Amino acid sequence: MNSAISPDRIPVIVGVGEIADHPLELTAGLEPLVLLEAAVKRAGDDAGAPLLGEIDSLDVVNFLSWRYRDPERQLAARLGIKPSHCYYGPVGGESPIRYLHEAAQRIALGETKVAMVCGAEAQSTATKAERAKVTLPWTPFAHDVPEPKRGAAFQKPMAVALGVFRPITVYPLYEAATTAHWGQTPREALAESGELWSRFSAVAADNPQSWMKRAVSADTILTASPDNRLIAWPYTKLMVANPAVNMGGAVLMTSLARARAAGIAEDRLVYVHGGACAEEPRDYLIRDQFYESHAQNAVLGAVLGMVGGDGRAFDAVELYSCFPVVPKMARRTLGLGADVQPTVTGGLTFHGAPLNTYMTHAACAMVRKLRGGAKLGLLYGQGGFVTKHHALVLSRQAPQQILAQDTSVQAEADRRRGEVPEFVTEADGKGTVESFTVIYGRHGDVEHGVVMLRTADNARALARVPARDAATLAHLTNMDRTPVGSSGDIISADDEILEWRIG
Repeated sequence: MNSAISPDRIPVIVGVGEIADHPLELTAGLEPLVLLEAAVKRAGDDAGAPLLGEIDSLDVVNFLSWRYRDPERQLAARLGIKPSHCYYGPVGGESPIRYLHEAAQRIALGETKVAMVCGAEAQSTATKAERAKVTLPWTPFAHDVPEPKRGAAFQKPMAVALGVFRPITVYPLYEAATTAHWGQTPREALAESGELWSRFSAVAADNPQSWMKRAVSADTILTASPDNRLIAWPYTKLMVANPAVNMGGAVLMTSLARARAAGIAEDRLVYVHGGACAEEPRDYLIRDQFYESHAQNAVLGAVLGMVGGDGRAFDAVELYSCFPVVPKMARRTLGLGADVQPTVTGGLTFHGAPLNTYMTHAACAMVRKLRGGAKLGLLYGQGGFVTKHHALVLSRQAPQQILAQDTSVQAEADRRRGEVPEFVTEADGKGTVESFTVIYGRHGDVEHGVVMLRTADNARALARVPARDAATLAHLTNMDRTPVGSSGDIISADDEILEWRIG
């Protein structure tokens, strides 16, 4: 370690805690705030030192399964602490990584002594109770607290009208575009996704904290069935995030000096080396293309620069896994092969996706992995629709330089961005497929297809493919030839929504 770095300016993770609640009776299910408190106390126990009372920085990941008024203050009161930094942030799957990074930066500046980052959800119990019309004995739901902005709030009305404003219907647009850009047939792209997801399931099967502890074959993941229905082409239920879980996770951090003073063994310490962040426009229809993310590339490029430019320097990685296209893109940017082990946790399908806070659990799993012998770990989180990106490098070795405070690589992401086509809702003539998906009902029936088109004057438009248009739907779902780049006719329907059919 560089002797110029003071130990009280070196951030270390000293404790992690998790809880998964599988109640035998519905009304016995724990609410998110209780799960949160339990995870925090487990992180304190894991540290093996009485640090919880010294927490002066508390970040709570946004809840979606239950709404509270000032949940961060409620948690602080339950813990008997009054942290000077007490924050409850917006929606975003990358937010746990951001909070960990920012807490580490405050420790490096000497502004924070002991920090806690935590999150919890009880979506499984909340959903079951709502369906059964059962009142849960939880903290009363804060109806007067505004619902956080997400999804449709940032999208164009036409995207909402056509149903492509939720993650499950937007990520397939990246799936189709990347498949074509990488020169794959849809069959080859799906095979890659199936093998990758099977790897996630195998890790989840060995993770005691996982919600779904079984290894699943690639064929099972890819094959549509009553229990594994198609949701949005080409994704089945076993290829998407599973938010119906009850989970809490927490990460405790302090300085190296305080950890040593508390008597925490050196082999329990995990060092924060640094990371990077950037974003895409929240309205995905004003991005230049869909076969890569400039923000993702800039963020992962920055962390590659921290390890000499070779992604294989990381012997443990967690690549965000809401849908297969995300880790497929990330592994290529990192220069990792198809045989990469993409997770230490198990993924958002099989470990379970407690909404915004999966990466809190990934951080817990990474700490355990590093304590168990790995030397260098990468945590890569994402939020929105390939929108918000944050990566963090953890290590068993102390850093050689003080933690950087400027972590944004937004300027680099913006520099790479190409010209954005005008979005139009009126068009005729020919349209060329830029990307597409097909949306399915709960019983496997086609609701409609959606194509993203480039018009004759190179504007961008969204168009519907009606369920009755079997020929065009067959063209879109051909497994041996991508429809991206194919041309067809644009028609204006009676409801003033554009439709597209293969010519």
